[in-house]
Amino acid sequence: MENIRVKQLMVPLSEYATVSEKANLVEAIQAMENKKKRYSDKPYRHRSVLVLNAKKQVIGKLSQVDIMRALEPNYNKIGTDISLGRFGFSATFMKAIRDQFDLWQRPLEELCRALRQVKVTEAMYTPAEHQRVLQTDTLQAAMHQFVMGRHRSLLVTANRGKRIVGILRSTDVFNWLCDETGVCKTMG
Repeated sequence: MENIRVKQLMVPLSEYATVSEKANLVEAIQAMENKKKRYSDKPYRHRSVLVLNAKKQVIGKLSQVDIMRALEPNYNKIGTDISLGRFGFSATFMKAIRDQFDLWQRPLEELCRALRQVKVTEAMYTPAEHQRVLQTDTLQAAMHQFVMGRHRSLLVTANRGKRIVGILRSTDVFNWLCDETGVCKTMG
């Protein structure tokens, strides 16, 4: 495994779903769907879209969960980076929050119409340094970042700079790991 580099398993930027920073959320969803159709031989669909500036540089990432969150604007009343499930709050408490903030009470059609008004830059996030990996890094280094950060994907940079050349998905790493160890073959 020490001989396997991130570059060997990453999805190059040219094959990943991207959208302009001027796009709205409907266009982001369409970009994900278009890549799914174009690369249907891949076993897993894109779960995020990368946001590009005018120079075609990645400036942010927009996940499926980010889009769902943007679909319900009342989440803005709660806060931006809240992840209560990780703190062990009960289902009753989580339901109380949903009720208190009137989350998901409007008709879905109304929420979906609003997606055209939301720019990707309003819903995206800029991945931090710990969500990046060098294309020359070993797979062990990337796996360590996945485990410690509980990430679903890591942005891949060409060098110590910020130029992003692809994305490494935990799904692809896990599938490679299973194939290499024969785990999937013995599971039946």
